[in-house]
Amino acid sequence: MMTLKPLGLALCALSLATPLIWFPAIAQGRDAVALFSQYLGIWALIAMALAQIISTRLTPVEALFGGLDRAYVLHKWLGIGAMVAILLHDTIDAEMRGLGQETLLVEVAETAGELSLYGLLILVVITIATFIPYHLWRWTHRLMGAFFTAGAFHYLAILKPFDNGDPLGLYTGVFCILGILAFAYRLLPSHLRPSRRYDVTAVTRTGNALAIDMRPNGRGIKAQPGQFAFFQFEGEAPHPFTLSALVAPDGSLRISMARLGDATHRLHHRLQAGAKVQVEGAYGRFNRPRGAKRELWIAGGIGITPFLAWAAAKQDETPVDLVYCVRSADSAAHLEELHTLAANAPNLTLHLHESASAGRLTTEALLDKTKADPRDLHVAYCGPSALREALQKGLSKRGLSQRRFHYELFEIRTGIGLRKLAAHLQKRITERNV
Repeated sequence: MMTLKPLGLALCALSLATPLIWFPAIAQGRDAVALFSQYLGIWALIAMALAQIISTRLTPVEALFGGLDRAYVLHKWLGIGAMVAILLHDTIDAEMRGLGQETLLVEVAETAGELSLYGLLILVVITIATFIPYHLWRWTHRLMGAFFTAGAFHYLAILKPFDNGDPLGLYTGVFCILGILAFAYRLLPSHLRPSRRYDVTAVTRTGNALAIDMRPNGRGIKAQPGQFAFFQFEGEAPHPFTLSALVAPDGSLRISMARLGDATHRLHHRLQAGAKVQVEGAYGRFNRPRGAKRELWIAGGIGITPFLAWAAAKQDETPVDLVYCVRSADSAAHLEELHTLAANAPNLTLHLHESASAGRLTTEALLDKTKADPRDLHVAYCGPSALREALQKGLSKRGLSQRRFHYELFEIRTGIGLRKLAAHLQKRITERNV
């Protein structure tokens, strides 16, 4: 199982803890509670700056955290943690005596702090409330950097028990500047960031999906099978899609798009050959495992896309079972292509699981189809999270190491488990009443 790299987590933790080095000297003769509130405010600023840096999607970010999908999980929790810290900072009185006379600038900074607090609170609620439409979330999420900038101004201009030129002031100020620069970078038009221009060459319906072939208008992106990129079609916001095919040497590629939201519904109806696309990437660490005795690839619906690219790439002799879960064969994207790939690769066996007739895929059905021993497997999964969690749990009980179950958290926006918590509580209440 892929996890956040320890180095990235350690650097974040170190960045948030470093201000404590200077607090003992500042604390002499001062109110400890107010000083703790000051630290919470600094902690929130650094956390928000780190979240802004992660949102740039620059190459070092992915390398540091072991994949952009994992980095975005950290991005989410940094934002939630910063919000909690800001609320505590606002609740706990941070005022200290003898810091100087309040001026008009200080009063403006106080107002900026309040604006930052309530603005960020609203945006965090919108972020974790995943039922709010994506386009609304994305539009409001861009304001996060503006409220961070207001918070940075509050910090720089407010009265505090140290100067901006002191080591602690300089340290926090550097994070404020980095966060603002990261915010400004994300505001740049896509053509001013590291991206490539592509032309759509073909649009083909396959099952319930849309296969979109495109050719670079100049130099293409560098990508490996299993990676994803952000695609901005004319009139639409950038969206991440996994590459379902890579064509060398001209750099052509293909994505396969299911109708999962407003934007993809619109593109299904209006996208045609000749359309212009701005592509940013590629990202991801969803690579084939090395040294496996036997591989099991499990695809749920449009989750077949990385496995199409894997199967088309140069194969080794490792036996591979590909289990493709769809509602019915008619809805399966690229099914004919998969049959061809399996026919040309003796070590690749395709298993189609049609839930309309066979029901939801279970661990028992999975092992019965493949005749595999979980202790010998390396599993790669791409599909709905509920099915992943069920299969992961079932295979683990039968001897599969969690380290040999690979998947990508292909969700840029996620909640915080409120629905699961509500379902768990409802289940407990029902059990008690029975």
